[in-house]
Amino acid sequence: QVQLVESGGGLVQAGGSLRLSCAASGSVFSRAAMGWYRQAPGEKREWVALITVGGSTNYGTSVKGRFTISRDNAKKTVYLQMNSLKPEDTAVYYCNMNNGLQYWGQGTQVTVSS
Repeated sequence: QVQLVESGGGLVQAGGSLRLSCAASGSVFSRAAMGWYRQAPGEKREWVALITVGGSTNYGTSVKGRFTISRDNAKKTVYLQMNSLKPEDTAVYYCNMNNGLQYWGQGTQVTVSS
């Protein structure tokens, strides 16, 4: 059974930084691609970043150059370092695991004030 628990969200001023963490339970973490998504009020869920089993990364256009995804397989944790935050980054951020099956965390709120 896989569970994903996000942490690290909060309130930050525009231009600031936050680091989100997502801790996974179970034994499949090192064999799964991990991703971050976000959903703002009234909007569809948006893909933010992906890191593959081999460590390759990819980013959504709106966050490229500002956000960095990384993983620590020993800790079964994936991170999202968010720099130069903008008010439009305000959303609930969700962790996703994909190893053929998809798992989601409960989300963590990020609010960026102008």
